[in-house]
Amino acid sequence: MRIAIAIVACLLTIWVVQAFAAPAPWYLWESRVDQYRICLQYSPGDAWVKAGGPFGDARCRTPYAPKGHR
Repeated sequence: MRIAIAIVACLLTIWVVQAFAAPAPWYLWESRVDQYRICLQYSPGDAWVKAGGPFGDARCRTPYAPKGHR
């Protein structure tokens, strides 16, 4: 019986943590070489600089608002 309670408690803990998780923001990155721009959640490398953000969508158009702060 104690094992079943422990399993349920673990599952509830995981569920609660996921309920408050927000997606990672997107950023607009510009190439230092040819000024080409892309929208990614992470740096594409040393030849790129952050040109804008954070954004809430993969098209880098909607301002980022973490879950619960809209």
